[in-house]
Amino acid sequence: MARAAALWLPPVLALVLAGCGGGISSSGNGTFSVSPGTASIDTNCTGCNTSVSGAVVEQFSATLENGSAASVHWSLSGGDNVTGAGTITSSGQYLPPNYLTADQVAVTVTATSTVDSTLTASATLTVTPGFLQPLSPENVALGANGTVSLTGYIAEAGGTTKISYAVAAAANGTGTGLGSLGATSCNISTQAFTSCTVTYSAPSSLASTTAAYVVGTVGTSPSKTSTVVLLNTPGINSNPVDHQQQLNTPVLLGSSGGNNFDYDSTVKNGQTVITDCCGGTLGALVKDSSSNQYILSNNHVLARSDQAKVGDMIVQPALIEENCTPYGQAGAQLTPVASLTGWVPINSSATDVDAAIAKVESNAVNPNGSILELGTKQSDGTLAAAAPGVTCSIPGSGGAACTPGKGEAATLQMAVAKSGRTTGLTCGSVSALALNIQVHYYADCAETKPYYTKTFTNQIGVEGNQFSDSGDSGSLIVDTANAEPVGLLFAGGPSSTGVGQAVANPVGSVLGELSTYAGTNTSYSFVGGADHAVSCLNYGNATATAAQAISLTSAELDRTEQAMVQARMLVNSSSGILGVAMGKSSDRAGAGAVIVYVKPGSHPKVPDTIGGVRTTVIPSSQRAVSAGVAPQSLLAAGVMPPLPAATLRSAIAVKQQLVHHLMASNPAFFGVGVGQSLDDPQQAALVIYVDRSEVPASLPPVIGGLRTRYILMDRLHVTRSYLSPIPTRSHCMPHPAPRQSDPFGLLNVKTLPGLHIY
Repeated sequence: MARAAALWLPPVLALVLAGCGGGISSSGNGTFSVSPGTASIDTNCTGCNTSVSGAVVEQFSATLENGSAASVHWSLSGGDNVTGAGTITSSGQYLPPNYLTADQVAVTVTATSTVDSTLTASATLTVTPGFLQPLSPENVALGANGTVSLTGYIAEAGGTTKISYAVAAAANGTGTGLGSLGATSCNISTQAFTSCTVTYSAPSSLASTTAAYVVGTVGTSPSKTSTVVLLNTPGINSNPVDHQQQLNTPVLLGSSGGNNFDYDSTVKNGQTVITDCCGGTLGALVKDSSSNQYILSNNHVLARSDQAKVGDMIVQPALIEENCTPYGQAGAQLTPVASLTGWVPINSSATDVDAAIAKVESNAVNPNGSILELGTKQSDGTLAAAAPGVTCSIPGSGGAACTPGKGEAATLQMAVAKSGRTTGLTCGSVSALALNIQVHYYADCAETKPYYTKTFTNQIGVEGNQFSDSGDSGSLIVDTANAEPVGLLFAGGPSSTGVGQAVANPVGSVLGELSTYAGTNTSYSFVGGADHAVSCLNYGNATATAAQAISLTSAELDRTEQAMVQARMLVNSSSGILGVAMGKSSDRAGAGAVIVYVKPGSHPKVPDTIGGVRTTVIPSSQRAVSAGVAPQSLLAAGVMPPLPAATLRSAIAVKQQLVHHLMASNPAFFGVGVGQSLDDPQQAALVIYVDRSEVPASLPPVIGGLRTRYILMDRLHVTRSYLSPIPTRSHCMPHPAPRQSDPFGLLNVKTLPGLHIY
């Protein structure tokens, strides 16, 4: 997850992203035919089939009458008058145009035989526009009677298509959600992407904290996007859009920002033009041993993944908020706040953090290190800004080690918060420690130029709904109990069940490596104030809920039923095992489990597997078990005790012995750490991150004597994140790159766009 990449159009079309809809027919010629026969696609390829690698494309194939593959050339015709027909590869992978200028267009996909060019077969696609990006904001917190304005954009400039909104109980649009909507107002113009705005109003009273969803749809397209509204009884109002605005100086941290040269460019007709841009979060304030102050964020946010130069201008907000218009060009609402000082190189096997610092300009940044929304609730329901805690005066969650000005160590299940550009103030929990994680870096915002693939060690995994998204990179993660710094957010994405997964550098490593690579005989510490609690906005953690909601296949049900024969032999009330039942694993979504009910407070020896099937250990009473009303999952039981320290230390030692072999022998495994088993919280688990496009046929329930917990997700990239269900594909079209003004006297204009850009 990382810096967000802006998706924009030139002055004639406004900034945004990609969308969805349509139908397809096919034909043959007696020798070969084109498939699929029918499909419904839109500009975001919602409803498409996928490539072998799992990419979201419409995969076409040409098949001979005998069923074997035909050798063909692919071509396109028709499409949009402005944006064309889209693209198709030599292997038949079709992507529609990024946007349309009409309500629908017809595209003809033609396969021509390489043996006989007179033989052709074709399919006609009807492509309609869909969403350009998630609704803005993607998440928001409201108290009773609170209101928020929500805006959606679709991939159409002109035409008549509009967005329909509804309040639902789930992101997929099902159920009736709390609250109401006002009238929808749409802006339709040939000069800008269509946008539609609606006002959501929270109920006048709330019995408990819950969530509602405002769901947007476009015509008959299957594409949906939504905003989750956290309706909270404390009455807190929090809108992430406030983090994306240009702030008055001295600016507050936790806001949008980045390098003024963080854009892609190319040369056309002798002129350098901008084609894309990125941005992230200005995370925190640090100081050196001489009390000079610096903005702290990621290397890939401030130093453009090693591509920047010392002295580069750092601006607030990032270029992504200003249609990729750098400071110095007319109309750019950006504030120069710092100059890039140094960074920890990514392209090095000796480094383990993604961090950079920029020396603040006089009066440009809040000198107390205050971060948006990290403070207490105000009279209007909003959260005040506040500095992180640096005094170590309030014990942290789990009793973590703390050093004044240096932060504290993360512990499993520690409640943490971050304040970032895209999702604002959100909370989650530490789900993995000692994490080895592989992350892909690109040398451009459009992710067309791979730069470096790096495996970080000893990282922190954080889990939680809505915890982070693209553009939150560089956010400071703090302990909610005392606001002490814990980690620096730099990557993330969603699991296959939609739960947000984030990865952070431990702050101790960040400060230490900055001293080595970005300091001259100096040490760094955080600028902050007294320890204080954070008013946490927790959108929940659906990991176990999602796993329990998945239906088991017939084969998995059969396996679990067979294991029950052996499981019944375990029942012995005198040993603390009260009964067994069929259930589902939360450590491996989609896998069956044998539920073993035990007396509360007892610790009977329960095998990790029975007949190759996982066990789930749930405390319950004999009466509940006998009556058949015992809980079916730990989620229902509400049990998540702290993991014994000795158990954790032992598991980390095992993981250290196994990790290199695991990641080298199975290329689908791109991360391995240690967490807590959701099936048996008294035990540690290897937390294994698996590329969901190449899931192995077998995922062992036990490795090295440890339970395993698998997180299936896309591999981690750091110019885009994948929390959004809408793939981010650039709409950038060329516009001139300006010569920059130089308020700090630090820039060499001879190395501007096209010469030192990624």
